[in-house]
Amino acid sequence: MGTLYLVATPIGNLEDITLRALRVLKEASLIAAEDTRTTRKLLARYEISTPVVSFHEHSPPARLTELLRALAEGDVAVVSEAGMPGISDPGYRLVQEAIAAGFPVVPIPGPSAVITALAASGLPADRFLFLGFLPARASARRKALTEAAPLPYTLVFFEAPHRLLETLKDALEILGDRRIGIARELTKVHEEIWRGTLDQALEHFRTREPRGEFTLVIAGVGEESTAAGRWSEEQVRQELARLLAEGIPLKEASRRVAGLAGWPRREVYQLGLQSDRKG
Repeated sequence: MGTLYLVATPIGNLEDITLRALRVLKEASLIAAEDTRTTRKLLARYEISTPVVSFHEHSPPARLTELLRALAEGDVAVVSEAGMPGISDPGYRLVQEAIAAGFPVVPIPGPSAVITALAASGLPADRFLFLGFLPARASARRKALTEAAPLPYTLVFFEAPHRLLETLKDALEILGDRRIGIARELTKVHEEIWRGTLDQALEHFRTREPRGEFTLVIAGVGEESTAAGRWSEEQVRQELARLLAEGIPLKEASRRVAGLAGWPRREVYQLGLQSDRKG
């Protein structure tokens, strides 16, 4: 009986691989790769000749059966396109089936875009929630952000460059103007880690075309989301009333107060509408 090894591979820089990972890749009977082109570049760099087969989200059920048969005869290493297998990739399907069939499953830890971005963001890392890729559809994406809005955990998720601006807009409206770290092309030549607030991030990337792979890290509700912590409802109402009395439109006033108070902008806006009705 073989063992299924979950081998973490570099997220960019090919030097970011452990000696143990290289040994397992050399000694395995077969490597199941999410992207065979990426994996073969890594194997060529380290002169590893282990056979490789593809295993990705569109692989037919027959490929899963084939890999389980291979496990019955020897060790199989599964690798993601980058990072740790099973984290936002199809490797978890093979893990589930291997466990159900009684095969040992052994993780070989290493690079992870989630942990790398979180550590470099400057935001709290003691409690965080990984959301994977947010939904591509606007309504589903906004729903996911709304569900996460009241949570006190740092939020981490991936985003494609062509959706980055829309996601930042939705996050600013729903979460309020929280602190954010945006990691781009981690460990690669053009690595960038941008830090600021959601409002500042939106302005920044409006003038710079988003390119590469993005990992977003956003502060959760609480003291780390704003300098003074989350305000009470009465504080929010008072500041909102002050700004409105100065002639600032409700939409803009809500944005400003949300940033100060650690409230989702939508909730501040609703309080403003309620005050208008009472007035």
